[in-house]
Amino acid sequence: MYITFHINASELDFNFLNGVKAMFKNKPISIIIEEEQDETEYLLQSDANRNMLLKSIKQAERGELIKVKIGKAKKK
Repeated sequence: MYITFHINASELDFNFLNGVKAMFKNKPISIIIEEEQDETEYLLQSDANRNMLLKSIKQAERGELIKVKIGKAKKK
């Protein structure tokens, strides 16, 4: 079984640990801690993405927006 929990470090407490213990009883488990990366931070890592996002923000600030009705959007 594979389960992913997304929580803040401050939320790790005995209740959480006891909940994990209850789910897996006496089975061997692995616990891997990985710091989550902010989605915007991730997208800004690439020069191409950063330039595209900054260009889009400037267009939005100038009011250069495209309105699309959901039912009228064309599928590619």
